[in-house]
Amino acid sequence: MATTVLGVGTGVFIITAVWIVSFVLWMMLLRASGSIKLGVVPVFFLALTVTLALVFFPQSPSTPSAFKEKEIVDPLFIARYVLLGLATLIFLFGLVMLLPFHFLEPVYAKALRTH
Repeated sequence: MATTVLGVGTGVFIITAVWIVSFVLWMMLLRASGSIKLGVVPVFFLALTVTLALVFFPQSPSTPSAFKEKEIVDPLFIARYVLLGLATLIFLFGLVMLLPFHFLEPVYAKALRTH
């Protein structure tokens, strides 16, 4: 099996990057004026072609090899997720504690100029 991150290979990340870039190009082309807006169509077909090529012509074989690869086990898996959850809770708590300062900020009236 090829190198994977979160159980997926590099092809999934390439497909994701291609579609993100194509969406950004779509937004830029759609805001343009004139016939340049039609550039959305070739961008779509290029992204679709790259996606179909990566899906139908994978680089690694889909059948597993005869020998078993060395399995890497992460003994700190649970501890890392607990730490990530704790950091997320602290971040959300801090964000909620900042809301009163934002909503209760005084707005001073401007002085009226009289002639």
